[in-house]
Amino acid sequence: MKKLFIIAGCLIITIFSFAQETVYPAPKQSVTTVITNATVHVGNGEVIENASIVITDGKIAAVGKNLTVPAGATTVDAKGKQVYPGLILPITNLGLVEMPSVRATTDVRELGDLNPNVRSLVAYNTDSKIINTLRSNGILLANIVPEGGTISGSSSVVQLDAWSWEDAAYKTDEGIHFNMPSLMPRARGFGGGGGGGRRGGPQEPTTDPVKEGLDKVEQMKSFFREAQAYAAAPAHPEANLKLAAVKGLFDKTQKLYVHANTVKQMLVALDFVKEFGFDVVIVGGSDSWQIADLLKQHNVSVILNQPHSLPTLEDDDVDQPYKTPAMLQKAGVLFSINDDAEETRGRNLAFNAGTASTYGLTKEEALQAITLNAAKILGVSDKTGSIEVGKDANIVISEGDILDMRTSIVTDAFIQGRKIDLTDKHKILNERYNQKYKLKPF
Repeated sequence: MKKLFIIAGCLIITIFSFAQETVYPAPKQSVTTVITNATVHVGNGEVIENASIVITDGKIAAVGKNLTVPAGATTVDAKGKQVYPGLILPITNLGLVEMPSVRATTDVRELGDLNPNVRSLVAYNTDSKIINTLRSNGILLANIVPEGGTISGSSSVVQLDAWSWEDAAYKTDEGIHFNMPSLMPRARGFGGGGGGGRRGGPQEPTTDPVKEGLDKVEQMKSFFREAQAYAAAPAHPEANLKLAAVKGLFDKTQKLYVHANTVKQMLVALDFVKEFGFDVVIVGGSDSWQIADLLKQHNVSVILNQPHSLPTLEDDDVDQPYKTPAMLQKAGVLFSINDDAEETRGRNLAFNAGTASTYGLTKEEALQAITLNAAKILGVSDKTGSIEVGKDANIVISEGDILDMRTSIVTDAFIQGRKIDLTDKHKILNERYNQKYKLKPF
């Protein structure tokens, strides 16, 4: 009987191992690559027709028309195709959560309310099967963000073709994430959900959530005042990991990402700019259009978390989430677009930007929101975000408009000059069932 269990276990392991795609990170670029005959969308608003891109040692060596192809170079003919900078997913739990419904596959939060010393990067799983599906949609970099508590920890930017988190790291611990309390009174107990009191209707909360929220904000300000004093001290008799973790906020080597949607929350976030001089990024920002001029005045950036959603407040236009990017653009606010839906796990990033391009943004402005703008917010625009000489060759080639769900087909992608494998679980399953049912491949 024992032998039968061992044999059965071996069979199960074998089946699951063969069920997973074998996709290895590409080796370092060794031969110059030239993309020719391309329509190049630079990422800064410029479009170059019939252009070439020369990639050497992982960097963009030249981009433009009538370039000479170096001897011995590998050429990629992009005639009739569109070439873009690699898309950047600015807020995600990629590599920290595989299947939200399976607890053993989630490593996105720690116990406790104040965890600035938690580093998302060291928990990032480069073998996540979701990563390959993002690459097939043109997403080549992502900002990996922890969750939970009032201060969740630090996020890091990764490139999506790596053996380990050390290889993946693109910018380490670049920001601290602060979940702003709601600061709004909300009735509880709809639908007979329990909690005591009268049945059949909303119940008054037993505590004042606005006061609780403001008290929490004051606690955070006290923490940052203590951290400011800690950062200014020349030496410490004992190390304090929590205070040391936010030191970069004071010299602006880190940003404070404030997760907030309502005007009241964002106004409180501006207090942190005024008192501490933090470089603040609003994450969510669904009502940021209402105070766009104020955000611009204080150099506060915005990451719009999910444009494909209902508005935050009942009085807002039903299509307000679609119009917000154009309103921020007009006000001069630096913003990016995200896709944080659990169902899509980031894959609709480009299509969210495409929606914004039909509600006031131009196509190139919408593209910039998920490339160069995102790179600026995350502090990596010196290395990526646009197809310019000297930057890393993070490049996507598509048969159609990458912002259009109907025509976007990514055929090639390069990360730091390495041509990566675009095989993913979806493609394998598609091929499997095409074979089983003798269907014509899509």
